[in-house]
Amino acid sequence: MQPSREFEDLVELVSILRKECPWDRKQTHESIKDNLIEEAYEAIEAIDNQDFNEFKKELGDLLLHVVFHTNMADEKAEFNIGDVIYTLMDKLITRHPHVFGEQVVDGEDQVAENWENIKLKEGKKSTLDGLPAHLPALIRAQRMQEKAANVGFDWPEWRQAWTKLEEELAEFKQTLETSSKEDQADEFGDLLFSLVNVARFFDLTAEDSLRLTNKKFESRFRFVEQSLKEEGKPLKEATLEEMDKFWEASKSKI
Repeated sequence: MQPSREFEDLVELVSILRKECPWDRKQTHESIKDNLIEEAYEAIEAIDNQDFNEFKKELGDLLLHVVFHTNMADEKAEFNIGDVIYTLMDKLITRHPHVFGEQVVDGEDQVAENWENIKLKEGKKSTLDGLPAHLPALIRAQRMQEKAANVGFDWPEWRQAWTKLEEELAEFKQTLETSSKEDQADEFGDLLFSLVNVARFFDLTAEDSLRLTNKKFESRFRFVEQSLKEEGKPLKEATLEEMDKFWEASKSKI
């Protein structure tokens, strides 16, 4: 079999692997579910790095998981790839009446509001339904806030959100002096949630922002380690002042 650009050939290839490869044959939905998450994060990393050659490959890996999971379901007559495609197309058509119907919208905010209202009509019990419990907490916090805002549950402007943030910061500071770890964690969570809310008003994505800061910290800390190594001093033997000197130096380079 040779590579091609046809979707049907990919489906056939995966079917062959399931029949003839011992490793592929033994896999289940549960055994490779974590790999699906890993591939999604690798795709995100490629986007952040603006590496579109790598992004192309990672999208292929994600597509492989879609086809692989569908193949396993088809083996048990649960659903097939046609069902997956039909379900997706039906959802997109139904939720875009301003494109495929006669509805008129004023802009993207109304599109988002209509999307949530249509989902409720489809049988969702809550506007917040559909958010996986295992989403990273920052992403889930922002998506919950966005969904609530789409149906009108939101501050009128960012200043009210900022006032709430200052309240939560004061409450968290107070718990540090008098409260249990459980109360401290509760108030810290409220503080983080409020920070995400403020970020949302400025179209900032909390998860992306923290990811960039993590990357910056890692690069600068590695610079500190390398600088101390070049001076022949182990990191554990360096003083805070010595480490801070190289940390400040890293800011002009990273």
